[in-house]
Amino acid sequence: MFWENFKNLCESKGETPNGVCKALKFSNATATHWKNGKSPNARSLQAIADYFGVTVDYLLGKTDNKESKSTRRPGVRIPVYGNVAAGVPILAIENYDSDDPDDWEEITEKMASTGEYFALRIHGDSMEPKISNGDIVIVRVQQTIESGETAIVRINGDEATCKKVKRTPEGIMLISTNPAYEPMFFTPEQVQELPVEIIGKVVELRAKF
Repeated sequence: MFWENFKNLCESKGETPNGVCKALKFSNATATHWKNGKSPNARSLQAIADYFGVTVDYLLGKTDNKESKSTRRPGVRIPVYGNVAAGVPILAIENYDSDDPDDWEEITEKMASTGEYFALRIHGDSMEPKISNGDIVIVRVQQTIESGETAIVRINGDEATCKKVKRTPEGIMLISTNPAYEPMFFTPEQVQELPVEIIGKVVELRAKF
């Protein structure tokens, strides 16, 4: 029922299923998955409902009433990339599951207009109690941050970790909020030689319950 209603909505707007999926930043294979019987998750359903101005119940065939009570404009979707350690640094900046049309987060158009963003899923407990294992952080791409801010930091060219960054005359310190973890210190020479690079600033936490 979802696919038929979705296809009909596309036709009524003079659009194609693939075109709508592209506008919503779903993966290229999304429309094919849905046509073959795969059901969208709740977030995808809400995004489609917002796009067409209908209710989720209408998309699922539970009502003939198309009218949506929501006037929220669809936001901008960003991919959730692979696990980033909140403990020992691990390989991180790789797509978590590029074939999964539901593996994304949404940010507002206003936020998206201020820079380039991506999302990362946290692995580990070193940033407890605020950031927990499985939480997702929204990151703005930037190479510099203020001392004391939380950032995604790449070490040795291919390892990344989520840490609070403290700058000192002697170098930089990557600090966990969990006291069970010792700070990681790097001299200016190590920062250059390893290297130690700021990938982006953590601007928002999407906690999972």
